[in-house]
Amino acid sequence: MSDKIYKIHMGKANCAVDLGDGSERGEYVDQDYIINKLGRPHRSVSLMYCYYPKDKGWPVRASKAFSSENVSFQWDYPYDDYFTYKGGVGGTLDDEPFTCMRDVRRHGQDVTLTLTIDPTLDDEHLIAIAKDLSTFGRMILRINHEATGDWFSFTKRAPYADIAKFFVHFTEIIHEYAPNVKTLMCIGGIENLDKTEMEMEEEFKCVVPAADMWSVDKYMALHWGWPYDVAERGGNSHSRSKVSDTYEKTKRSYERFKFLNGGEGKPMSMAEFNADGDVTGPYEQADMVKEFCDILVKDNAKWFTSFTMYQFRDRGRLGLEIEDPNNPNVGIEQPLLKTYKEIIHSEWFTPSMDEEGEAQFPIKLRWGGAEDAEGIAIPVHFEKNPHFCEVVFEDDGNYMLELNGKWFYKAPGTKTVDLMGAFFEKPLDGKCDLTLKLFAPPATGENDPSQGEDWAENYYATVEKLPKIRVRFEPVEL
Repeated sequence: MSDKIYKIHMGKANCAVDLGDGSERGEYVDQDYIINKLGRPHRSVSLMYCYYPKDKGWPVRASKAFSSENVSFQWDYPYDDYFTYKGGVGGTLDDEPFTCMRDVRRHGQDVTLTLTIDPTLDDEHLIAIAKDLSTFGRMILRINHEATGDWFSFTKRAPYADIAKFFVHFTEIIHEYAPNVKTLMCIGGIENLDKTEMEMEEEFKCVVPAADMWSVDKYMALHWGWPYDVAERGGNSHSRSKVSDTYEKTKRSYERFKFLNGGEGKPMSMAEFNADGDVTGPYEQADMVKEFCDILVKDNAKWFTSFTMYQFRDRGRLGLEIEDPNNPNVGIEQPLLKTYKEIIHSEWFTPSMDEEGEAQFPIKLRWGGAEDAEGIAIPVHFEKNPHFCEVVFEDDGNYMLELNGKWFYKAPGTKTVDLMGAFFEKPLDGKCDLTLKLFAPPATGENDPSQGEDWAENYYATVEKLPKIRVRFEPVEL
């Protein structure tokens, strides 16, 4: 191990990768499991919740509150069947989604909170939500997504023009009370390649300049009749599109949004993305996702900033894992997971990592978020592929570690982290110099208001001394 330690900066990927974790179709899976399974954290993790606090049955989840109702479509409940947002007026920060948000952020990822919300609520509710989110750093709030559709409850409570105005107004409140949060617009965009204008352009054109970020949801195949029917050939509750058409619609949507914003672009994402295995089967599902990502790289699509894989574990066939019907805590890996893992470890989709000179202990690290973080790089020399590789800490810091392309998490109470997983899939074939990278996201999952004027956007942690690294190149006993 070298005596020299280097300061490094983690920045944006050419295309960031985000991950959906839990929805109407699946439960939340903790980040320790996901990061161990996929080998790296995501830029952001998308959590899906709803807020209809004036409704009968609230805050019980709709499918439980109205389990006796005669429902034949996923969105036929009085309010959306997402997990219910337990904050807001008279709410608590000790329940969901905040418990999940803290888990996401302490593992070195940003939060994207999707929130379907009653558009008739007054400012008291909106201000309360904004204040709830003010300590969670550089997060994204996706308000009333797929707003040009007709399935979510909010579309039945106000005209589309009013839903658009609600987004604009909520964004203004977020900017005032939680300037750390960026709002994400999610509308239909260009749905027909023979048309220039976006879907419901007159009603929603006011949203384009108001939003901080733009998105469309695009499923290259989707069975929207799930779980109330089975997709079979000739049925009318599913569809499949060409991958190239999906890409072209997304690109033209961005160009139209840009036109409506006076020629100025904003970050453009696909906030839900996949091909439904109910329609394609497991093999072509993986092929279609790979084909789309190959197009992004081939087209040098710098205009496209991120996509969100929907989702990690699903009760249907829209997950990297399928939930075991016998045990919801068990996931059954799909072929898509291996393909997706290869994609997110490829160069186009990995964050930038730049060296910024030598550092001396104690070292003050800044965590701005998954696209702007200061860490340290510790050079480590390997004579050959190791039999043992572990790092031992004397402090209670909260750290994300990376070695040989694989990421590890160290919780505050953990002293030793076994790094051998970095060599199981990528064994060394001889002498090699690697760097152990270390970042320090907030241990509580929240930023600290006592840390200075920039506390809402940045979290600081001081590393007092170098951890001990134990490397051995043969078994303890031969």
